[in-house]
Amino acid sequence: MTDKILKNADTRMKKSTEALTKELSSIRTGRASPALVEHIKVDYFGVVTPLIQLASISVPDPKTISIHPWDRNIINNIDKAILKSDLGLNPVNDGNNIRISIPALTEERRKDLIKIIHKRLEESRVAVRNIRREAVDELKTSEKNKEISQDQSIRASEQIQKLTDSYIDAVNRIGKDKEAEILEV
Repeated sequence: MTDKILKNADTRMKKSTEALTKELSSIRTGRASPALVEHIKVDYFGVVTPLIQLASISVPDPKTISIHPWDRNIINNIDKAILKSDLGLNPVNDGNNIRISIPALTEERRKDLIKIIHKRLEESRVAVRNIRREAVDELKTSEKNKEISQDQSIRASEQIQKLTDSYIDAVNRIGKDKEAEILEV
């Protein structure tokens, strides 16, 4: 019973850190990356669809993202979606492709991005702690229902705490790496 609770908590905490990594990859640095725009939602004939499902996205050089829509009829929709996104990018539409030049980050913009990163990191740490709390509550319920002993509950709670600490450390490492990437000139 305790193994099942621990495994479930571990799986959920891992998913939480993976979601953080994916989310932080969309925060732009001074370099072009397909991850920057692939999540942008585009209106495709009334259906809101992620850009990655509508076009091939490439990086011909470190400062440029090139988007090649599979259906040329939606190129203006893609253009509008990029302009509406909070990324601050200016797409250039040549009728067949969209090119986005990634401007150098200003010091002020870097600070703003770091604030956003810190907010996302805290949200991720809270999510991990909530998973811990739910797992400990599940252990207490199992103990109360006489499914596990008090000793098993205490041992499992300690293991959950160690698991939580390791995932919080992972979240902090992910944040430091992203911060260093943004501060890199």
